[in-house]
Amino acid sequence: MTIWLNGSLQDADGARVSVLDHGLTVGDGVFETLKAVQGRPFALTRHLARLTASARALGLPEPDLDEIRRACAAVLDANPMPLGRLRITYTGGLAPLGSERGEARPTLVVAVAGTPRSPDTTAVVTVPWTRNERGALAGIKSTSYGENVVALARAKEHGAGEALLANTAGALCEGTASNVFVVLDGELHTPPLASGCLAGITRALVLEWTGAKETDLPYDVLERAEEIFLTSTLRDVQAVRAVDGRELPAAPGPVTAKAARTFDEQAAADLDP
Repeated sequence: MTIWLNGSLQDADGARVSVLDHGLTVGDGVFETLKAVQGRPFALTRHLARLTASARALGLPEPDLDEIRRACAAVLDANPMPLGRLRITYTGGLAPLGSERGEARPTLVVAVAGTPRSPDTTAVVTVPWTRNERGALAGIKSTSYGENVVALARAKEHGAGEALLANTAGALCEGTASNVFVVLDGELHTPPLASGCLAGITRALVLEWTGAKETDLPYDVLERAEEIFLTSTLRDVQAVRAVDGRELPAAPGPVTAKAARTFDEQAAADLDP
């Protein structure tokens, strides 16, 4: 595998980042994951805008978006594949041990790996941990992903593909790596960004293309929703077939199926919407 590291293409096996990189020692970094179809990234402009916003919110220097675009193109050209997970990682770089940043330039890594198409449906579980909608990392796509690792491991232990979390106010928030939509009385709803959920790129496109509503939703809405689906870069629109072992009547239901068709059609028409 060939990756981009700090200005040039390198063989992944020989590429080196310092063990004192702040992204490794304290999780001081941000990232983006993009879908790459036949060597072309999807929604690159939106992802770069979110990367910039995350870096700014974390206090990192502004990323060089022209370099990142070159890096993405170079990595995709060097690693041809039909469907890929393209990952942009941007960290605080070499720094002293501890939370204080050093004076070194940030670290930039761009890599891609092949990925299978996500299943049309998945099961989810609820977990006892919460998102802090008022925390310093709320809404930032940070490399500090430990909470997500723990919650997703709980889901896997129960035979599910994703874990859904409430926020500290008891409202539905998001999944470990997805946004969540529910159907109530035939209408499509998703938690607002004020809930603490990530401003997902697929979430935003589904809102634009389907007319779904941003609504404060209690966590127990999962017990009475007619349909539920997840959105993310690699899932696109993925129907939920069961919540905590409770099977939903139909997955995908009619609203979910329509949203998935709309997303597929619009995405095929424009790779950088």
